[in-house]
Amino acid sequence: QVQLVESGGGLVQPGGSLRLSCAASGIRFSTYTMGWYRQAPGKQRDLVASITSGGVTNYADSVKGRFTISRDNAENTVYLQMNSLKPEDTAVYYCNADGRRGIYHYQYWGQGTQVTVSS
Repeated sequence: QVQLVESGGGLVQPGGSLRLSCAASGIRFSTYTMGWYRQAPGKQRDLVASITSGGVTNYADSVKGRFTISRDNAENTVYLQMNSLKPEDTAVYYCNADGRRGIYHYQYWGQGTQVTVSS
């Protein structure tokens, strides 16, 4: 059974920082591309950042220079360090695991964690 469990969300003031964690189980974590997505009310779910099995990272333009994604394969965990947070970063943040084996494509989602940036 695959589980992705996010933690670290909460309420923070503008300019503050949060660190999200996503602990994975039931998958060969090191072989998956891991990503963080977010969805604000009334909007679609968008990619925030991703990191491949080889450590190559990709960021949405809106978070470049402020957010950092990293992974610890020994702990089966992916992190999202969020600095200089803005009100527009408010959303539910979802962890994603994306893997391929031959012709098969596997994708899993966490339950989401709320991030609210407000004074």
